[in-house]
Amino acid sequence: MKRLFVILAATAAFCAPAFAQEDAQKAAAEAAAEFASAEEEKVAVAKPKNWTSSFALDLGLNQTLLYSWAAGGYDNINLTAGIDAQAGYAKNLLAWNNRIQLQYGFFWSADKKNVLQKSNDRIYLESKLSYKTAKDSKWNWTASYDFRSQFSDTWGKYVETEKGSGIWEATNLKSSFISPAYNNLALGIEWKPTEWFDVNISPLTGSLTICQVSDLRKSYGMPQIKVTGEDVLYNSVLFQFGASVKANAKFAINDAFFYETQLVLFTDYLNKPFLQNRVNWDNKITWNIARFFKISLSTWLIYDPIVEIDGVVSKIQFKDFLAFNFSYSLSSKKK
Repeated sequence: MKRLFVILAATAAFCAPAFAQEDAQKAAAEAAAEFASAEEEKVAVAKPKNWTSSFALDLGLNQTLLYSWAAGGYDNINLTAGIDAQAGYAKNLLAWNNRIQLQYGFFWSADKKNVLQKSNDRIYLESKLSYKTAKDSKWNWTASYDFRSQFSDTWGKYVETEKGSGIWEATNLKSSFISPAYNNLALGIEWKPTEWFDVNISPLTGSLTICQVSDLRKSYGMPQIKVTGEDVLYNSVLFQFGASVKANAKFAINDAFFYETQLVLFTDYLNKPFLQNRVNWDNKITWNIARFFKISLSTWLIYDPIVEIDGVVSKIQFKDFLAFNFSYSLSSKKK
């Protein structure tokens, strides 16, 4: 009996390390499996980012001070500000891109001390919803909207209320807030062969021009609604239905030079289609000379056969704006 007890004790002492080693291996395997499952769950929780956004702020200040300057001139200060914000959403075949550009500038001159004269004023909003015709296709079905207007009154000239008084009064109103305002809603198809170029062809485009100020309606081609004696009244809204083509290009010439352009063509099915066409052509060249400073040249060309300037139909309008600005921008990328 004593010998049997010794044998059992020796066997237990021999097997104990084996069982302990087996339990340790089992515990380690369970811990590794739990850690791996936790990593998988953590990765599964992370969701892809479908939104991208960017924001750019430009500020410009120019000043001229003269003291005993034989050639003459006036002290003046020119201040400009601009915002360019974009937001885009993309998931599978669907994309939604939005952009708003706001610009405003004015200058003060010593010859008209009580007046701030406007040098730049622009509101431009774009929104486009697109759906790819196929996964790898360069063609998209699109629905787009854009809006153009300005913030404040623009005056043609200033006259002195009394000779030598130094007090000036604005006359000859040219434009105002929502006077005019151009709204365009278009349905069509887009060709986008590269990231920096696209053409949107919209055979169904509704254009709504709004002019709130009654004195400006005739100048912007608003339709007549009533003739009372010698007075002619004009509607505040002009509706046009036609086709439009919008082409966009944006690329870097090098690390410092950037060029962006947009060409928009519109023809009205209801009034001389393909004969009287509206054209908007915007261009911008930017030179980044330092991290927070840049020089930019912007041009705007408008061809509108129904707009009158000082009572004369002047079909071509052109404006350019050269600026040296402090510039700050930030952006987020889709992941």
